[in-house]
Amino acid sequence: MNIDGLRIRSAVRALVIDPENRVLLVRFEFPGEGTRWALPGGGVEPNESDHEALQRELAEELGLLDASIGPHIWDRLHIVPFVSGEFDGQRERIYLVRSRAFEPRPHMSWPELHAEFLFEIRWWHPHELAVGLPFAPQALHDHLHRLLRDGPPNQPVDVGV
Repeated sequence: MNIDGLRIRSAVRALVIDPENRVLLVRFEFPGEGTRWALPGGGVEPNESDHEALQRELAEELGLLDASIGPHIWDRLHIVPFVSGEFDGQRERIYLVRSRAFEPRPHMSWPELHAEFLFEIRWWHPHELAVGLPFAPQALHDHLHRLLRDGPPNQPVDVGV
C-alpha cells in the first residue's frame, strides 16, 4: 500500500480477551525505539485474507489455534521506518477475539520470535493498562474501556498511534 509515496505494510492484529476481560499483549523491543506492549498479529502475506493472516499470526505468536475471529473493531496507522528498511509504516486492522484463558505456547521458537523483536507475552487486567507503560495503541486503556462498556462499534474506530 502506498500513501503519499510511503511504503505501508498491511497488517492485522487481535484484541484477545478472556472471560475475565483480561487482554493478551506481546512485548516488542525495537532498536532505537524501545519497548512497546502491543496486540498480537502481523503482516498480511500476498493472497492471504485478514482472517487467514490473523489465524497464522495467533498460532505463531501465541499457540492459539482456531481462534474465533470477531468483528473488525479498530484501525491504526503508524508511520515509523521499519528496522529492515522495507516499509515506512504499517496500517493495522484490529479484530476482536474472545477466547478462553490459556497459557501462551507460541509455535515459533523464542529465537525466531526474538528475531521479530518479540520478547514476552502476558495477560493484563484492564486496570493495569492505565499505568503509563508504552502501549500500542497508546490509548489502549481508553479504547478497551469503551469496548467493554458499549460493545463492538458498528464501524471500525481509528485508535490513533
